[in-house]
Amino acid sequence: MTEFLKKLMLTHGVTSDEGRVTKLIEDEIRPYVDEISYDALGNLTALKKSSSPDGKKMMLCAHADEIGFISMFIQDDGLIRVAPVGGIDFIAYAYCTVISSKGVKGVIAPEEGTKPEELKADKFFIDIGAKTKKEAEKKVSLGDMFTVIPHMTKLSGTRYCGRPFDNRVGCAVMVEIAKNLRNCVNDVYFVFSSMEEVGLRGAKAAAYNVSPDYGIAFDVTDTGDLPGCKPMAVKLGGGAAVKIKDSSVLCDIKLVSALSDTAKENKIKFQYEILRAGGTDTAVMQTEAGGARVGCISVPTRYIHTQNEMIDMKDVAECVKLGTAACDIRL
Repeated sequence: MTEFLKKLMLTHGVTSDEGRVTKLIEDEIRPYVDEISYDALGNLTALKKSSSPDGKKMMLCAHADEIGFISMFIQDDGLIRVAPVGGIDFIAYAYCTVISSKGVKGVIAPEEGTKPEELKADKFFIDIGAKTKKEAEKKVSLGDMFTVIPHMTKLSGTRYCGRPFDNRVGCAVMVEIAKNLRNCVNDVYFVFSSMEEVGLRGAKAAAYNVSPDYGIAFDVTDTGDLPGCKPMAVKLGGGAAVKIKDSSVLCDIKLVSALSDTAKENKIKFQYEILRAGGTDTAVMQTEAGGARVGCISVPTRYIHTQNEMIDMKDVAECVKLGTAACDIRL
């Protein structure tokens, strides 16, 4: 699983340009599902059919996109002005090396003399080393997508840092669940959604199409185990995080209880997640096409939306175990 996760991590897929990522997932998951399809928004849906004649529809969802930058103007001096795609903390990205979907590398930097409190999008540019606009235009077009150069670096024990664990790790978890499933009582729809980082757009369309009875998202979540963190119960190494609430959703009480009971019965390490802010594809699965019972299984992650997010592979393994067992939940 670690090797496949690394492949996902190193594949370019800024929001609305997820095709390389979903193709990699399609090739990996195809032997383990019954049907594969795409929709107009670029969502990849893989269906594992139920072994039961009265199977319910269960939608598992992980977003395939990542945050990044889009080129919006090329100056006479060859510097490229950019706009953010998704929630960018420009302080965290100052002076990072970036790469476009075409493989063009550069440095994203603020204007000289910019004060920390002024580090906003309009102060930033990408320097690809071009001396003139004409030279830059040979390599970069308006609308090109850039992201921080991806990597996955092993740290102490089972912990890794890298970019973008948000949310390639959720995608990897779902692929592993598909590999583990044999006979399941529900029709399981594995949806790898597009454009989550700009408003859960892909999952909204996918949930309308699937019209699930149950929906479980797989994503990352913050931790409360670092100096200065806002108090919360999630810890790196604490196991799978079962979401109760974030700013976009209150998860179904019965499904949260069922996930908790499933974890206990199978001796799966888990913890509860309550966020004051943030949101996932869980929210739109709850309200589309008549509504569904929804929950979320999250991978605890430090430093989300920076160039060095951090996970513990033991937590990832617990998410796989819980997600696999959860496919047989009936309420």
